[in-house]
Amino acid sequence: MRSYMTETSYTSGQTRELKICDTHAHLNFPHFNRDRKRILEEIDSGKIVFTIEVGTNMDDSKAAVELAKANRHIFASVGVHPHDSDEVPSDYIDILKELAAEKKVVALGEIGLDFYRDLSPKDVQRKVFREQLLLAQELDMPVIVHVRDAYYDAYEILREFEGKLTGVIHAFSGTQEDALRFKELGFKLGIGGPLTYPKNKGLREIVKVLPIETFVPETDCPYLPPQPHRGKRNEPYYVRFVVEKISELKGLSVETCADILCANAVALFRLNL
Repeated sequence: MRSYMTETSYTSGQTRELKICDTHAHLNFPHFNRDRKRILEEIDSGKIVFTIEVGTNMDDSKAAVELAKANRHIFASVGVHPHDSDEVPSDYIDILKELAAEKKVVALGEIGLDFYRDLSPKDVQRKVFREQLLLAQELDMPVIVHVRDAYYDAYEILREFEGKLTGVIHAFSGTQEDALRFKELGFKLGIGGPLTYPKNKGLREIVKVLPIETFVPETDCPYLPPQPHRGKRNEPYYVRFVVEKISELKGLSVETCADILCANAVALFRLNL
């Protein structure tokens, strides 16, 4: 499948053909209850080459699989978010393993550490994170990693799996040193709407300095909308603003940038398009 879309660049006003993809969405969240059908139709039409629906707990992961099975341009990731780590059933690994066997499931996630809100105890977060990484290693699947105020701790745990796992650090917001550490482990960095925020000079510098092969595009919709939609709900189609900002920072045509970013994602998640 090779789908293209025609889009007007918000940076230049020129009409361009872009190949865009969103590697991190939460379309099952209630934020989309009003117009989910419209968004699914946009994805199905090829306006977006593919989207990955990311699970955050057991019920959400099951829903992600069902959404992917019902929509040919949507894939799924299953896992337990650090916020939900303290509420996993005793057999959650077996349940995730069963879900991961579905052919539309391409990753384990959203897993990781979040020491900003501490909605689950830190020791529980670490335990559940490691258990899911072990499952990913067993299944030979990439992981989607959530990290907030825990970059060093997440890196130390992922380093235990060096050479055995790959994946993406979702919504990357760390330092350049953090970025280089994860890159050395073979991880991609997920870049979304915050790249377009005027005050986010640090992230733009990281994108400018590191090779474009380091990045995959994402929205984290309904959260983290790009600058033109600040204060509103995000959605997969808005990933185009992220792609255009990356192309500007890398000095590439937006078409070339979009192709490379999608190719990065296809290779990481081993997608059969």
